[in-house]
Amino acid sequence: MDSEHWRAVVTAAQAGDRRALDELVAGWLPLVYNIVGRALNGHADVDDVVQETMLRAVGNLGSLRDPDSFRSWLVAIAMRQIRDRARRKTPDRLEEAPASDFADLTVLRLQLEGQRREVAEAVRWLDDEDRQLLSLWWLEVAGELTRRELAAAVGITRQHAAVRVQRMKERLETSRGIVRALDGACPGLRELTGRWDGRPDSVWRKRLARHIRGCGYCGGTRETVVPAERLLAGIALVPLPVGFTLSLAFGGKTAVAATSAGWSAKLLGALTKPAVAVTAGATIVAGGAYVVTQPPDAPPPRAAIAPTATATSEPPRTSAPPAPTARSSPSATKKTDPYGTVVDAVDRAPDPDTPPAALPRRPESGITSTGGPKAVMQHRGDRVTLTGRGYVLVRWQISPGSRPGALVMPSWTGLKGRLFHVASGGSRRMDDPLPGAPNGYATGMGGPGIGYAVLPPGTQQMWQNEYFYLDGTVTLTQNERGCDYGLTVFPTNRDAVVEDIGQGPPQGAIRYGLVRDTGTDRAPVPQYVTREAPADPATVPQRSRV
Repeated sequence: MDSEHWRAVVTAAQAGDRRALDELVAGWLPLVYNIVGRALNGHADVDDVVQETMLRAVGNLGSLRDPDSFRSWLVAIAMRQIRDRARRKTPDRLEEAPASDFADLTVLRLQLEGQRREVAEAVRWLDDEDRQLLSLWWLEVAGELTRRELAAAVGITRQHAAVRVQRMKERLETSRGIVRALDGACPGLRELTGRWDGRPDSVWRKRLARHIRGCGYCGGTRETVVPAERLLAGIALVPLPVGFTLSLAFGGKTAVAATSAGWSAKLLGALTKPAVAVTAGATIVAGGAYVVTQPPDAPPPRAAIAPTATATSEPPRTSAPPAPTARSSPSATKKTDPYGTVVDAVDRAPDPDTPPAALPRRPESGITSTGGPKAVMQHRGDRVTLTGRGYVLVRWQISPGSRPGALVMPSWTGLKGRLFHVASGGSRRMDDPLPGAPNGYATGMGGPGIGYAVLPPGTQQMWQNEYFYLDGTVTLTQNERGCDYGLTVFPTNRDAVVEDIGQGPPQGAIRYGLVRDTGTDRAPVPQYVTREAPADPATVPQRSRV
């Protein structure tokens, strides 16, 4: 940022200039939001800590002697508030889950892919102290902070900061390896995580790191691992949520108390005057509340996708095409004509060297999940409800090493709207041979040494990653009975789908992915889907009408 400009803004704000104060808050709020959000990983306290930081900064602005040091001063205030929040935590709040995982917000709002996504997700595995340091180092690498400001914010020397940053980077690389391994298909890792609740912590970080160090499958990488600092250098600040509200209404202070705390008369008048002023994306409203709004020309948090387009070509299929349905009138069609097709036939794997067809574009506004950004379903009856318009990834992990035999498929129930099976990826089908597979496995479906997972007759073979497009709401239920399996459900986006299915043998994959979407309402729907809500979702018939 232009230091001369901000020096002038700080000076004007100290003199009571209302517009300068407005610009100061709007200009530096994203930096504070990113520091606090990443340090607390999106915990429900993020908004409170951000608010307290800005309240203290505005309240003590008059005591800042050097306007050039405003950034380091503000960052130091933020870090003190983060540490104070940690000291205030009571035992009954230690296990609270994040309100909105900041790693996932980083991935979604900045549309991160590949190793950049891996670094963002690895932050979940760091301890609080490391995550606090990383929240600053991330910004240092991105050019938003200097090492001097980082050290000052933590309250240590630059030499000590260098040592701590190096140790934090080592644990971050370990965590990246864990993220990479969990995205893979190691049967041994699947068995190890059978009792894991899906929440990263230091105990599981050590267990998984030990497994990865001794596992040839997890320890190997298909691509060169790029250092984290090179990946972070081009990542921008995570934008503020639309409608993010920052209340600077004294926190219960009286006007007298606020004045004695260093608030100038002009500043106090500006914050208490019942008027509205909009400048640089911030709004001062009655009572002194700042409401950061989305500028009219700013992009939404998730990338807007062009309207639905018809695919230029369909992928090769071996199953029979859908039978034509007679139509009597548009109104009759809406009431009685089920959209899409359900192909109840075993399909043949495509040529592994054949890239997928183009994936049609469908509108996206984002998917919300009752299971959060990463719902892990490992037991019969586990379920997640998905709502919105966009793409969903369902990742398969099958473990006949624990219990082989017949596999009861998951089901989609209570569908309102439309649901399409648009693509398959993950670099392999689950029945593909696994090179160097340990412990009796030959494929992702099992092997002669441990037995196989057996699909119901006519069920299509799953791929490691199955992609669906939802426009409405639906509940996915894990119906495990017989063979042991697990599902991980991620809201995702079209760009991520295209990147996944485009990975082929040249990149070390077993095969390219497959596009199933035709771009029309006659695209295939999942098997085992219904608009009903049966008491036992496992009873949903294979050929479901929606």
